[in-house]
Amino acid sequence: MRIITTAFYLLLISYETVTEVQVQYVIGEKGENATLQCNQPSVNASALVYQWKKHGAVVAFQKSSVPSNRLSILNNGSLKISVLQYIDGGQYECESQTAGAGSWQTSSKVQLQVAGGPTNVVIDITPATALRNGTLYVKKDSAVSFNCSSESQPAQNLTWLFEDSASDGAVDKGFIAFSRSNIQPSDQGIYTCLAQNTLSKRTEKKNQELLVYYAPERHPECSWEPGNGPSDFVFICTWYGGYPAPTLKWREVLKPSVIAKGPTVNSTPQETEHLEVHVNRLILEDREEVKCSGSHVTGAQSSCSFTLRIPYPLGDPMVTALEGTSITLSCNEINSLPPAKTVWKRNNTVINSTSKYITSENNLTYTLTIVNVTKDDEGILTCYSENPLGARKLEVYLTVKTTASNGGVVVGIFVSILIIMIGIVVGVTVYSKRDRICIGSSLSDDRGDVISLVDSDEEEIFHDAVPRLPPLTNGHATTLVEIHRIPSNEEAADSSEYTDQTEGEQ
Repeated sequence: MRIITTAFYLLLISYETVTEVQVQYVIGEKGENATLQCNQPSVNASALVYQWKKHGAVVAFQKSSVPSNRLSILNNGSLKISVLQYIDGGQYECESQTAGAGSWQTSSKVQLQVAGGPTNVVIDITPATALRNGTLYVKKDSAVSFNCSSESQPAQNLTWLFEDSASDGAVDKGFIAFSRSNIQPSDQGIYTCLAQNTLSKRTEKKNQELLVYYAPERHPECSWEPGNGPSDFVFICTWYGGYPAPTLKWREVLKPSVIAKGPTVNSTPQETEHLEVHVNRLILEDREEVKCSGSHVTGAQSSCSFTLRIPYPLGDPMVTALEGTSITLSCNEINSLPPAKTVWKRNNTVINSTSKYITSENNLTYTLTIVNVTKDDEGILTCYSENPLGARKLEVYLTVKTTASNGGVVVGIFVSILIIMIGIVVGVTVYSKRDRICIGSSLSDDRGDVISLVDSDEEEIFHDAVPRLPPLTNGHATTLVEIHRIPSNEEAADSSEYTDQTEGEQ
């Protein structure tokens, strides 16, 4: 009998070892509800009583008169935990007993893990400026740092996505960061920070749109176009190449605070790359400077300007033409700004190109060619220039000469040519006889002197008459220079009279 009892005890121990309760793992999320299942034994479940322990201590009892606020045992023995907290995590055991019996049997072991998050995903991009709609912008070529963080229990995985593509980053205790040292327009787009709880696999993400702003590299350009009428013009200001569009404004330099009604050069600032303003001569003055000022959100500022000038046509006011020929009148208009519209007029009527009158323009030179000029063409023709500042004109008086009236002109030209030829002949003759004229003038001088040079070595005939100077050290003789005075006519006459008187006395 003792042997049978011992064998039965060993068999019972073996059964309990084989049927050892396995641990179940349950993951719950903070703030939510969790239910821990209790395995029912193979007895009448209605006769069982349940209790749950946590780390060996009873935390819930089915027949308790003071039920827990968050923990309760269901009819099937399961433990329900409401509004999970991190402190609810741990190993639970479900025990049961038959009503009235004194021993508890462990039916289930459950390991509860409470996961929290990820929550409060935050994106920090610096340096960046926020727009009203929450979009951020940075300046081109700047260094930008991208940071992302969130709250999670336990650890989490953080990932940056740019336009749905993964970006390089570093994960460090719920914090991920990367940077761009020289950000470019190609870096503009939507950045996403993706956070995933490593336990619950729950994922949260946050998007942030980033814009890259840059100012135009060139200066604004000022130009103009004709308006609907001769007194109207359109000022145009363009500043291309930036993002977003700059703010442009036309203003008068000397009167920046004046805001006129109707068409005016003062305009409200607009975010645009192309700004047009219609103006007329009522608000413009000669030599007045107008400026287009441009500013960009990045802080860049630039401008262009020009000085207004009224037209001032230039040309020859008097022209003469020969009847039956063609004549071309010209007029230059390079002073006006904006450029003037220039036409030729006669009797306040615009002259259009015909076979008789041909008008043309080349580099702001306006010409009028009159074919087969007649006396009817004689008179005043007007070069008329007008821009928004005003109008000015150049009057050209055309004189037409007939063929008969040109006879005197031809004779006068012939006589002039003849006089010039005679003068040339006389000049050439005098120049060729200049030596004789000079000699004759010398001989007629009443007090002229003659210098005679006598070579003592060559002319022996004057050896005794010409005194000699002492010889030089080189042994050569020296020539003596005698100066004889040629008497004038009066002296010659006196000398003759004196000779006659002397002879008479003798």
